[in-house]
Amino acid sequence: MSLEVAGRQVAVTHPDKVVFPAVDPHPARTKLDLIRYYLAVADGALRGVADRPMILKRFVKGLSQEAIFQKRAPEKRPDWIDVAELRYASGTSAKEAVLHDAAGLAWAINLGCIDLNPHPVRAGDLDHPDELRIDLDPVPGVAWQQIVDVALVVRDVLTDHGLIGWPKTSGSRGFHIYARIAPRWPYRQVRLAGETVAREVERRAPDLATSRWWKEERHGVFVDFNQNAKDRTTASAYSVRATPDARVSTPLHWDEVAGCRPEALTVDTVPQRFAELGDPWAGMDDAAGSLEALLELAERLGPAPKPPKGASTAGRRQSAMPLIEVARTKTKDEAMAALDTWRGRHPEAAGKLEAADVLVDGMRGPSSIWYRIRINLQHVPEDRRPPQEELLADYNPWEGYSGPRWLRG
Repeated sequence: MSLEVAGRQVAVTHPDKVVFPAVDPHPARTKLDLIRYYLAVADGALRGVADRPMILKRFVKGLSQEAIFQKRAPEKRPDWIDVAELRYASGTSAKEAVLHDAAGLAWAINLGCIDLNPHPVRAGDLDHPDELRIDLDPVPGVAWQQIVDVALVVRDVLTDHGLIGWPKTSGSRGFHIYARIAPRWPYRQVRLAGETVAREVERRAPDLATSRWWKEERHGVFVDFNQNAKDRTTASAYSVRATPDARVSTPLHWDEVAGCRPEALTVDTVPQRFAELGDPWAGMDDAAGSLEALLELAERLGPAPKPPKGASTAGRRQSAMPLIEVARTKTKDEAMAALDTWRGRHPEAAGKLEAADVLVDGMRGPSSIWYRIRINLQHVPEDRRPPQEELLADYNPWEGYSGPRWLRG
């Protein structure tokens, strides 16, 4: 079928294809339903993605399989879909899609995208981000209220350094705060500014938040500053996430943050909210600030603590924590099955683990995410700790792959 959107004809293939299977009390949702959602919130969605190169995260086989991350825009595309060529430290480059209007949104969803993942730069200046992005990533077991409390600290840190924070739910477990900045600083300094926010948040709320880089050393809410590194992307405002209930990464007013409930913000509810309240981020583009105060704070703080030195026999970093690796798998379901097998083999040790001791790592492969399971045995008495054993699964995403190993954002 063909839809007329923004004066353009957009081809929609398999419009009745079920993207989100029915999950009580939510009905099944089709590709056409998803397109109609994005058209209903187009003004807000475009504020997050228009004129920005973006990775196409395509769920070509539905939610049951991992998405494929496609950096290069399809060769066959409408002439109103532009590209911008991003170059990476590896020496590779990719011409990524750049959307401009609601027709572009419909085009991307037709390709199998569910969420939209733009870079923090505009197509006209690929070296100087105009967004500072803070991603609050809770360790397992952290309550939603703690995430909200940390978000409010982030807001205060940004305000104290001359920036306006714009909050949104992530649509997943965490929370996002963006700040619009003048495109004057290269990625390296923008990332440093983000790291400085994380360190200052940890200083102000050490029991709630952490800026620790290594996953096994974190507690509470990790203030993820690395989303500001080059080649990183984040689900944009009004993106639908690949959750069974089709949650939306929803912009909020700050006075809504304390009482917000992510599970109430879905493709079913957000269009009406948008129609009634408008976009809380409507003034974002008129609020570009400076990084100077944060960079001055970074200089006063000095370099961040370096990770522990040392290497394993494989030449990798030796963790300060007693870690063992359980499995490497293609899918998350396989990873969790391997974890269950390990728990069955070692019930005494498994019974002493805290939620944050089980590390489920989503790892970047050549075109999709693969999974690694590690166990931090810090809460198991030393003489009762299981040894490192042969991996229960040892998936290699690079086997048979001949292309460059550039990383997706």
